[in-house]
Amino acid sequence: QVQLVESGGGLVRTGGSLRLSCEGTGMRFNLNDMGWYRQAPGQQRELVASITVGGTLVYGDSVKGRFTISKDNFRNTLYLQMNGLTPDDTAIYYCNEVPALRIDGREYWGQGTQVTVSS
Repeated sequence: QVQLVESGGGLVRTGGSLRLSCEGTGMRFNLNDMGWYRQAPGQQRELVASITVGGTLVYGDSVKGRFTISKDNFRNTLYLQMNGLTPDDTAIYYCNEVPALRIDGREYWGQGTQVTVSS
C-alpha cells in the first residue's frame, strides 16, 4: 500500500529555518522524479522543488536560493531544507512524485505538514 508521510512543519518567525521530511512506503523514490509541493490558503497547489532520478535539482523562482531538496534512496525519504522563511512561505507542504502519483485514476496525496511563518 502506497503511503507518503510528511513531517517537520511548524511555526517559525520570518528568517527562520525548517527541515521537512517525507517517508514513502509502497513506492521507490529512486525510480521516480520526486518533488515538494505546497498549497497556501485559497491557492492552487504548486511544485516548489524537485529532484530527478538522475539527481537534477529544480526550484521554483520563489524559493530558489533559500530551499534545498535532497533525498535518501536507502531510507526512501525526501527532505526539504528551508532557510530564510517569509510569511509568503506559509502553506501546507506535500511530497509526491513529479507528476503526482495517481492511484485508480486519482491523484494520491499524503496529509502534508503545515508551515506557518509569522512576521
